Amino acid sequence: MDEFDKTVEIMRKLRSEQGCPWDRKQTHQSLKAYLIEEAYELMEAIDEEAPEKMKEELGDLLFQIVFHAQLASERGEFNIRDVLEAINKKMIVRHPHVFGTDRLETAEQVLKRWDEFKKKEGKLQESLLEGVPRAMPSLLRAKKVQERASKVGFDWSEVDQVLEKVKEEFNEFIESLRHGKKQEIEEELGDLFFSLVNLSRFVKVNPEDALQRTTTKFVKRFQYIEQKAREHGKSLEEMSLEEMDALWEEAKKGLTR
Repeated sequence: MDEFDKTVEIMRKLRSEQGCPWDRKQTHQSLKAYLIEEAYELMEAIDEEAPEKMKEELGDLLFQIVFHAQLASERGEFNIRDVLEAINKKMIVRHPHVFGTDRLETAEQVLKRWDEFKKKEGKLQESLLEGVPRAMPSLLRAKKVQERASKVGFDWSEVDQVLEKVKEEFNEFIESLRHGKKQEIEEELGDLFFSLVNLSRFVKVNPEDALQRTTTKFVKRFQYIEQKAREHGKSLEEMSLEEMDALWEEAKKGLTR
């Protein structure tokens, strides 16, 4: 028995009458949160460039996939072998330049051909924007939607135009604050975020990665303030904003990004 078969057998055992009460209780719906959690933990390991952690998190994510396939198998819908067969077939069909005689020289040509295959498979028929999951992180979803629209020319032609749009949306957001209507403020703030995602595309920065790094930087600097407060025998509540700002500046100078 190879390691993959062993994993499948472990999952089958966990779901059996002699298995684990917790595993036996799970459904596709109940496992959704764990699937997302494992994916994010893998992303964190990738960002940290930690191979051992990546290996572990890839295993955790793979186990979630095997788990869902086992649930489907118990209902007579499909099993993990069907999943593997389907993805193998899809990858071979969608890469005729590797497994066939087509010639594609650039990544852009590959992406264009990929969309052509999707249309042949019955996807993207009603809209170019179909299939972009609503459950995606909002910044990534906005980027994906914009990229889809850009493929047919519905896009800005240069970064200066995008910058002007960002300024326009920022001014409209400021105006909404003056009106004080929550729905209007929310809408204008959303428009501003969307325009910033557009800007990120034009400067070739992943907006999700950029915000994650900035948030991580904030966490490190704030934890420095907490550490220094403890060293002085104070709680943050006892410190003035000026004291915390001074420590923040120390953190900026002393901590790496």
